[in-house]
Amino acid sequence: MIRYDLNCDKGHRFDAWFRSSADYDGLRAAGQVECAICRSTTVEKALMAPAVPAGTVAAAPEAGPRALSQPRNPAEAALEQLRHHVETNSDYVGMSFSAEARAMHDGDIPERPIHGEARPEDARKLIEDGIPVAPLPFRPRSRTN
Repeated sequence: MIRYDLNCDKGHRFDAWFRSSADYDGLRAAGQVECAICRSTTVEKALMAPAVPAGTVAAAPEAGPRALSQPRNPAEAALEQLRHHVETNSDYVGMSFSAEARAMHDGDIPERPIHGEARPEDARKLIEDGIPVAPLPFRPRSRTN
């Protein structure tokens, strides 16, 4: 199978799959290749970048390979920044999170920023009781902190 980027005479760009290059040529000559948007049959192949199959050796980027500890994209960078902020500005209380949050809410212990772990049913009960908690989008780095 081969995929072509195609353009119609109305300027629409779309793609289509064919069994072979010859199959595309035959279907186009017969007027059976049409624009997916306006159904025009005046269609030409668009300029395409070649597809490089997986497993080939690509040239290393000029800056060198990215360390696995480095974020791959802006979302990962933002998540890592959030993790750093939470870990720097709150105490890790582990599986005692539910008890600590409830004790602070009830005024039994002084309030302070905490993060930790809770079983789903314990977290649900905190929320039902009006205790402000929120799940974090990451796991703790270490359970021994």
